[in-house]
Amino acid sequence: MQQLDELSSLIAQHTKGDGVFSTAIPRLWLIRQSKRTEPFQGVQHPALCIIAQGSKQVLLADELYEYGPARHLVASADLPITSQVVEASPEHPYLSMRLDLDLAALGAMMLEVAQPAPITVQKTCGKALCISKSDPALLEAALRLVRLLDAPDDIAFLAPLIEKELLYRLMRGDQADKLRRMLMPESRLVQVNRAIAWIRDNYDKPFSIDRVASEARMSTSSLHAHFREVTAMSPLQYQKQLRLQEARRLIMSEALDAATAAHRVGYDSPSQFSREYRRLFGAPPIQDVSRLKVVPATYAQAGA
Repeated sequence: MQQLDELSSLIAQHTKGDGVFSTAIPRLWLIRQSKRTEPFQGVQHPALCIIAQGSKQVLLADELYEYGPARHLVASADLPITSQVVEASPEHPYLSMRLDLDLAALGAMMLEVAQPAPITVQKTCGKALCISKSDPALLEAALRLVRLLDAPDDIAFLAPLIEKELLYRLMRGDQADKLRRMLMPESRLVQVNRAIAWIRDNYDKPFSIDRVASEARMSTSSLHAHFREVTAMSPLQYQKQLRLQEARRLIMSEALDAATAAHRVGYDSPSQFSREYRRLFGAPPIQDVSRLKVVPATYAQAGA
């Protein structure tokens, strides 16, 4: 598809080497990787991700999502994921763009845009991650947004208009219902997002399910059911993933020893921390971090 070829060319032009690159356009990121990566963990924030070249796998709990060119992923909550570039080479690198969702703009648009007719939900749209086919109108808007990087004087005026068009395309596409539920004040997705936000703010402290349910304005049974429906994990499993990811970041970026990092994120037992760390990341802390330091650019792609 000509649109994908041009989008690939533009992303390659504006990414020098492997990694995740911010741009002059607010909320727009470009990603490049010249080889298959190891699986890496991170938190995926609400975003639209479009792959121009190559392919990627995303694991949410035990549910696997794979997508490549002409398909896009939308995340509608903060989700601990494991991501891996599975198709890339120096000659044909993995190239993608990520637009972090402006929830305020989406909320305003929800009031303006008529709800489309119901669309059969795809199997790739069971949780707060959805994968859909990218139609030409969506790709054309994405392409025009990235083209603005070559016209910096136009960004301030035109980028918000094109971003609004992209949001409009999403609100009229087969993920419209999930996006609307993300924004409706008392929808289950909004309630679960309240629980997620509270856990993220208090991940290093013990908590009761009753407290989280109260923060979400749900019953405990409803919280358990709908939290798993959105995230594919329980609230306690979600907390554990956040703790371990933050401990990994502390060991990597602040050179903390494993015991100090474990205590910092809320673990009382170093041995329990070590067991759970190895279970999630596949190696003990010291060995895992030594491996990460060899591939820092790849590590930065977690969650992108």
